[in-house]
Order: sequence, then C-alpha cells, then structure tokens
Amino acid sequence: MLDSSYIQKMARYNRWQNENPYSVADVIADDERRRDRGAFFGSIHKTLNHILWGDRMWMSRFTEMQRPEGGIAVSTELHAEWEVLCKTRVEMDEAIFNWSNHLNADWIAGDLTWISGVTQREMTHPKWLLVTHLFNHQTHHCGQVHCMLTQAGGKPHDTDLAFMPE
Repeated sequence: MLDSSYIQKMARYNRWQNENPYSVADVIADDERRRDRGAFFGSIHKTLNHILWGDRMWMSRFTEMQRPEGGIAVSTELHAEWEVLCKTRVEMDEAIFNWSNHLNADWIAGDLTWISGVTQREMTHPKWLLVTHLFNHQTHHCGQVHCMLTQAGGKPHDTDLAFMPE
C-alpha cells in the first residue's frame, strides 16, 4: 500500500513533467501540435487533452471536483484552444498537488466504488491502487507526447523521477 509521502512525490513529479511537454509544445506551431502522428490519440494536442480529461475523471472520484463531460471518445476534445488547455493543466496540477498534501492513511487504505464508463458496471478497488493508476496513466501518455514532441523537432527534458528537482 502507498503512503501519503509517495503520493505527494508523484504529485510533484506530475507537475514537473507537465511543465516539460507544455513548455516544449508552446514553441511548436499549432498545426504541428495538432498533426496526427499515429499515436493512440493522434496528436500532441489531443493526447494532452486526454491526459487532462483522465486526471479530472479520477479527481472527480477522489474529491468533489466536477466530473468532465463525455467519455473517452470525446476526451481528446476537452479544450480546443491551446491557451485554455495550458491554463487548465496548471490549475489541475495545483489541485492534484494540494489534494496530495491533505491525504491521510485512512483515506488511502479505503476502497472506492464507482460506475466505470469503460466497463459500464460498478467497480470497487483499493484507493491506493487507483491513485497509482492516476499517476501511471499520466506517465504512459506523457511518454507518447514526449515522442511526438521529438518528432516535431522539440527537445523535451529528462523524465527520470530520480532527477526531479526538490
């Protein structure tokens, strides 16, 4: 099982890693951000939207945060405007960071029951496992964005957790 210090570290890592692709993508032309590069969600812009959508979905289950509209099929269309996507990402990272700093062992040790949009059924899992999934989902798709940014001529920085500034 996880403890709150691990979750706090991953929330800091999430924020640090999101600064990476967004700062690189910010200097790439909009048509390059939106170009279909053959990734699971197609483009840099769509994949970044999907990551944000996933974060909002999980945080709506963990907190009182509003659930995003629609399912995975529309997750890539959360924010059409680049500037809005960037601003909302920063706000989400701050929300995740603040949430991580207020967790207690009892919450982490509990279970969460929800209706899955993917399976269309009720599911119950330990919260520590679902928090792990939140961060794993981000990391998985951020790796795809890293690759697409490199294809677009960008130079994302290191992603190793061990090199995260404190």
